[in-house]
Formats: sequence, C-alpha cells, structure tokens
Amino acid sequence: MKSLQGQLLVATPQLLDPNFFRTVVLIVQHDQGSALGLVLNRALDTSVRDAWQEVSAEACEADGPLHQGGPCDGPLMVVHTDPACSAMEVAEGIHFTADREDVEQLAARNDSPMKFFVGYAGWGPGQLEAEIEEGSWVVIPATPEQVFSEEEDQWARAYAQVVPSVAFPWLDPDRIPDDPSVN
Repeated sequence: MKSLQGQLLVATPQLLDPNFFRTVVLIVQHDQGSALGLVLNRALDTSVRDAWQEVSAEACEADGPLHQGGPCDGPLMVVHTDPACSAMEVAEGIHFTADREDVEQLAARNDSPMKFFVGYAGWGPGQLEAEIEEGSWVVIPATPEQVFSEEEDQWARAYAQVVPSVAFPWLDPDRIPDDPSVN
C-alpha cells in the first residue's frame, strides 16, 4: 500500500471503538513499519492557553481548544500552516511539529491556523491497512479547510464526501426503487 501521509481517515459508522467513534484522523506519518495520526475532532474542555500556563512560563497567544490526538501518550504536537516552524509538511499547506522551540514559537502568536494536540493515534506494521480493508475507515485527501475546522459536525461533513459506493459497497443503485416506500 502506498503511504497514507496527508490523508484523512474517516471512521465508518461500524467503527465502535470509543477512541475512534465518529472521528476524523489526519495521517501525519505512514510507512511500512508504522503510522501516526492525530484525531482532529476531539477537542478537550481546556483551551491551549489554559493548558500552556500549566507547562510553560512563556507567553501564549494561541487560542482555541486543546485536542485529544489519540489514545497514545506523546509530546505536545501542533498541526499548522507555517513552513518556518515545520518539522515536516504532511500535505500541501499542512505542517507538523513536536519540536519544543517550534511549539513555543507557534504558541506565542495567533496569526495563522493551528491545532494543538496531546496524545496521538498509532498503528503497528499492517494494522492500519487491515482496519481499512475491514471497512473501519475510509480515506480522503486532507485539505487545510478540513484539518483546521472546529465545527462540531466535522465527521458528518467528511463522511458525506465519501462516495456512497465506497461507504456502502453493498448498496446497488440499480436495486433502489424509485418509490422508497416500497422498501
């Protein structure tokens, strides 16, 4: 399978794991050995600014909620749009860093789209590919608009982009009656 870096995983309704139920995950890194993703639509009840005061004496102008990036523990990570503070470009216009200096620079301002994460989603060799194959996830390209959205219906909007034949492979359009009342 080719790398899924820069793609969004959209949980299908059959994925009932509470860590991933109705989530949209940005795949930050993916190769033969592993995959790392960040859940985009799990905002925590604390703001970046409030959390920052607990861990740093540096100024924080970043606004918005802190996000639960997944069930695995990890450093504070940021997905953002500034190439100057980037450890890697995940997709066009979407950058990632966990570097302390970069994170501090990003937190000190509020001049571009960014999301801060604690935790991440991780998969071992072949695990993510197997979950996609079994129908737990559908894959769509990531765009900055989707990644930086804070709308409550982010999952519903992403899932609606999925072609019905991909989301519902059992659905045969030729068998759908013109009159739904005869179902």
